Amino acid sequence: MTVFRPRATLASLALWAPLALAACGGGTAGGGGAGATPSGDILSLMQARGLSEADVSAALMTYTPTGKHDEYLTFASGGHGGQLLVIGVPSMRIIKYVGVFTPEPWQGYATGDVATERVLDGGNRFGKRVEWGDMHHPALSETGGDYDGQFIFVGDKANARVAVVGLSDFMTRQIVTSELIQSDHGAAFVTPNTDYVIETSQYPAPLGGGYAPIEEFNEKYRGAAIFWKFDRQRGRIDPTASWAIELPPYMQDLADAGKLVSDGWAFMNSVNSERSYGGNLEGRPSLESGASQGDMDYLHCINWRKAEELVKAGRTTTIVGMKVISLEVAAAEGVLFFVPEPKSPHGVDITPDGKDIVVGGKLDTHATVFSFEKIAALASAKKFVGKDPYGVPILDFKESIRGQCEIGLGPLHTQFDGNGFAYTSVFIESVVAKWSLKDLKVVHKLPMHYNIGHLCAAEGDTVSPDGKYLIGMNKWAMDRFSPVGPLLPQNFQLIDISGAGDMNLLYDMPIPLGEPHYAQMIKADKIKAIEYYTPVGTNPITHEKDPNATLAKQERIERRADGVHVWMTAVRSHFTPDTIRVKEGETVHLHITSVEQAFDATHGFALGSYDINLSIEPGRHCDVTFVADRAGVFPYYCTEFCSALHLEMAGYLLVEPKS
Repeated sequence: MTVFRPRATLASLALWAPLALAACGGGTAGGGGAGATPSGDILSLMQARGLSEADVSAALMTYTPTGKHDEYLTFASGGHGGQLLVIGVPSMRIIKYVGVFTPEPWQGYATGDVATERVLDGGNRFGKRVEWGDMHHPALSETGGDYDGQFIFVGDKANARVAVVGLSDFMTRQIVTSELIQSDHGAAFVTPNTDYVIETSQYPAPLGGGYAPIEEFNEKYRGAAIFWKFDRQRGRIDPTASWAIELPPYMQDLADAGKLVSDGWAFMNSVNSERSYGGNLEGRPSLESGASQGDMDYLHCINWRKAEELVKAGRTTTIVGMKVISLEVAAAEGVLFFVPEPKSPHGVDITPDGKDIVVGGKLDTHATVFSFEKIAALASAKKFVGKDPYGVPILDFKESIRGQCEIGLGPLHTQFDGNGFAYTSVFIESVVAKWSLKDLKVVHKLPMHYNIGHLCAAEGDTVSPDGKYLIGMNKWAMDRFSPVGPLLPQNFQLIDISGAGDMNLLYDMPIPLGEPHYAQMIKADKIKAIEYYTPVGTNPITHEKDPNATLAKQERIERRADGVHVWMTAVRSHFTPDTIRVKEGETVHLHITSVEQAFDATHGFALGSYDINLSIEPGRHCDVTFVADRAGVFPYYCTEFCSALHLEMAGYLLVEPKS
C-alpha cells in the first residue's frame, strides 16, 4: 500500500496539539478555543492509541471543528434504501438524507402529508403505488456545464422513475415515470444547461409494458433513451414536452452528455451485444455467460439536437403517451451511431473540455479514450464499417479513438481534476488509478478497501473540476469496521488529490443506508438553502402559500359535506386546537401550519394508530386526510424536541362511537 506522506514532522506536532487532540478523540466537548491547551502529551496519546504521524496528519486534514462548515457537499445515491444522502467534505459526516422514492417519517415524507403523498404517487406504475426504489445516479443541475446548485435529479433503476429535488429546501418536488421502459440505469444525467434529464433503459422489454415470449427477444424486446424536458422556471419536468428514442435490445447502461465542443450529443454504454436472454433451466446458457462471448459491445452516440428537430417535425410515434423516435428513423436520419467499445463497459465520462469520451470495460484492462472530433467526422462523412442487425451505422473502432491507457483489471468509472489527470476506479484490482490524459500513462495507483465501484471528485465531471478531493465508493467493507453481522456497510474512502504527485488516503466512512452507486461533489457555497418557509403557510412542493394555510387566531373546526376540517397552528409549545372531536367513520382533514419563523424551530405531528407523522418546518403548511374508522381516544404530539415544554405540546383526537 502507498505510504502516506505526512505534511509535518513529529517535532512540529506540538504546534498542532489542540487540533490533533481533538482529531484523536481528546479535548473538551466544546472543542475549545484557538488558545486551548492540550490536557496531555500528544506523543503519549499517539502511542496509547497506536497512531502514526500519518494517521494524525490525515485526521487534521478532515477534522472540522464545531461551528465550521464543510467546503463541499457530496450527494450520494442511497441505492435500494431509496433516499438521497448528503455528506460533508472533508469531514465525511452525513449531514442529511432526503426522502425520495421511499416514505421517510423523519421528514414526514409520504407518511400522511398530502402534498408529499402526491409526489410519491407521481411515480405510480400500472396503477400500483411503488414505495421503494433502487436509487442509482444523482445529477446536479448545470448551467454552461458547471453545477449551479439549484436542483438535483435521481433515477430509480428498479421502477424506471426520475425524481426532481429542489436544493433550496432539499425536498423532493416531483417524480415522473413512463411505462415505456421497465427499468433504467443511465439515469439521471443532464445536458449542460439542464434542458433535458436523460434516462436510459437497462433491461430490454417490449416497449409500453406489454408481453412477448422471451424467444422473441430479438424482434420484440427493445431499449429506449428518454429525454425528459426540464422547465427550470417551474422546477418541474414537463412530460408533455419530453420524448424518447427507441434502441436495440443491448442493455443500455450509463450515459453522459457532451459539453462545450461536444454539446448537443449524448453518449451511453451498452452491454450484451450478443442479445443473450438466459434460460439456464431451459437448456440455454445463463444470461451472464451468454453476454460475455464477444469481444466488443456498442458505445451509443446520439445527436440529441438532431433528434429534437425530428420531434418538432412530428417524426415520432406515440407509445403509452410518450413521443418516440423509432429505431428505423433514428438510424436513417443521423441521430444514432454505434462505435465498438471494450467488453462489458460501465463508465462513460466526458473530459472537461468535451473533446474525449473515456470508457472503462470491466472485462478489459484499458481506459479507452474516444475522440469526439473523430466520431463526428466519421458520422458526417457517413464512413461506416457496417450496420448492426437493426440498421444502425457502425463506426470503425480504431479510427474513433485517440488511444488507450493500460489501467489494470476491471476499469469502471473516471473523474477529472482539471490539471490534466484522470482518476479511474479499477474494480477487480481494488485500486484508483491516476493517469495523464495527455500521455495516456498511469502515474500512481492507490489501493482501496475493497472492490471500488463508482468514484467522484470535487466538481469532477464539470467543465471546471476543482481537484482537491476524490471519494472512492467501495462495495465491500469486510474488516474495516466493527462486526455487525453478515450485512455490512459500504465504505466511502476520502482521498487527497490536491498535490501533483501521489494520492493520499484520508478517511474511511461507513455507509449503512443502502448501496450507493454514484455521487457528485459540489462547492457548498453554491447551495443557497433557505432557513425557513416564508410567507407563513408555504406549501413546500409548490413554494407558494397554501390555500389552506392557517394563521394565528384563525384556527377553527368545521363540518362540511366532505368531512370534518380542522385548521390548526403549531408554535412553541402547543397545537391549536388541542382537542378534536369527530364521529366514527367521518373523514378528517387536518390543515396544519407552523407559524414559527425562527431558524431550526421545527415541529412534528404524530397521530398514533393512524400511520401519520409530519415534519413541520418553520413556516411550512401540511395537509392530512384520513378516515376516523375506529372509535377511541388518540393522542397527537410534537415529535421534534422544540422547547422546554416539548412533552406538553400535545392534544387529543376523540373519535366517538357511531352508537
